[in-house]
Amino acid sequence: MPDSQADGATPVRVRFCPSPTGDPHVGMLRTALFNWAFARHTGGTFVFRIEDTDAQRDSEESYQALIYALRWLGLDWDEGPEVGGDHGPYRQSQRGDIYRDVADQLIAGGYTYECFCTADELSQRRELARKEGRESGYDGHCRELSADQIAAYRAEGRSYVVRFKMPTKDWEWTDLVRGPVIFKSEFVPDFALIRANGDPLYTLVNPVDDALMGITHVLRGEDLLSSTPRQLALHGALVELGIGSGAIPEYGHLPYVMGEGNKKLSKRDPTSSFSNYPKQGFVREGLANYLALLGWSLGGDREFFSLDEMAQAFEISRVNASPAKFDIKKCTAINADWIRALDPDDVAERLIPFLIEAGALPPEPTDAQRAMVHTATPLVTERMQTLTQSVGMLGFLFAGQPGCNTFAIDSVDVALVQAPEARPVLEAAVIVLSHLNTWDLASIQDSLRAALIDEMGIKPKLAFTPLRVAITGRRVSPPLFESMELLGRDETLARLASA
Repeated sequence: MPDSQADGATPVRVRFCPSPTGDPHVGMLRTALFNWAFARHTGGTFVFRIEDTDAQRDSEESYQALIYALRWLGLDWDEGPEVGGDHGPYRQSQRGDIYRDVADQLIAGGYTYECFCTADELSQRRELARKEGRESGYDGHCRELSADQIAAYRAEGRSYVVRFKMPTKDWEWTDLVRGPVIFKSEFVPDFALIRANGDPLYTLVNPVDDALMGITHVLRGEDLLSSTPRQLALHGALVELGIGSGAIPEYGHLPYVMGEGNKKLSKRDPTSSFSNYPKQGFVREGLANYLALLGWSLGGDREFFSLDEMAQAFEISRVNASPAKFDIKKCTAINADWIRALDPDDVAERLIPFLIEAGALPPEPTDAQRAMVHTATPLVTERMQTLTQSVGMLGFLFAGQPGCNTFAIDSVDVALVQAPEARPVLEAAVIVLSHLNTWDLASIQDSLRAALIDEMGIKPKLAFTPLRVAITGRRVSPPLFESMELLGRDETLARLASA
């Protein structure tokens, strides 16, 4: 029985709620992965919603990129955009009436006040507080304004934001990742809920959505830890007003993902952008596997596992509070392990788009060309770390065919066929191969070993490297004899003669 329902407890409901700004960040997707795994482990519900109330920064392109990223990684959601559910809409830009109604109830209930402070006034008072060694957060200037003072500010034509009255108490909770946490009251000032133009702020809409959607557990980044007291306070007000599920979520703050120099992985870091990974030939299984290791472990030093295995084993207690460093070398190594672990036919189908994009295959490959990719894929999976490397390893098989690139030897490796000692090797290979009665792997291998190693006394590396470059165009390729067999007698002999 799922953990969340084994003892009659409230079923787990978690959420992933990104803003559609820019390219999805791998740290953000790590958060989505942990929420998904927790929901799947407990038999709970994974809610996906979009926080798109910032019209100046949000974009449809970024929204579509988020949808693509989750689906590419294999993270399905139970409620949200394009899926629906009982708590929609799941885009905040479509929930304006809901936020206005809740805001009106908070205002009527005395939980808020109008703040007329200008930006300059706030800045001056913060600077003074810093000089005097006091906390520089909002000082509550407008919290106890009299009716006359409010009227005077209105007469001046001042605009105002709506601030939430924070209860004057210390805030304590047991974080699901970090254990006991406490924030002193003086470090949690009153905060704005509604902008001067009437638009709701994140500080209002995020807890309201959590309450109305019945979210039971909030797993989010460590950078949001300091905002938790505000969310707890607002949740308390919503409970008192009878808004939402009547329960306050439990919070767990996931460790930072660090980049170079032990600094938080920024959007400017090339390793942070999700879109780079599909383009560079990472497989979804590999990237998801590595993201799971950024702050969590399966146990027993095991680092290679599938999403299903992660979901079966995921427990928040195994999340490490210490920062996790994003190591692109380790990510690539795990990706290589997955390429070797996947079914070769599956890998072959994933390779074809990369071969087409690079011009190694025509836009619409023939059945014979697709079959060739499937046949050749098992020969190169041990040599590949990313799918893009298949272009250099398999492109030679199709070079010169209609719609494909022309054959060319790599500019760095061309010296290996131009060296004086390479010529007799190439000439001998042409002679012995042209006399073969049967063109198959065993015949090719036996004849070349006999002629070049046994008869001419050449060491294998010196004998076969010029042949490999002449046939495939590079020194790193599929196995030589298998490559010759796949390429065929006529094309093999033509390339050797040309070299």
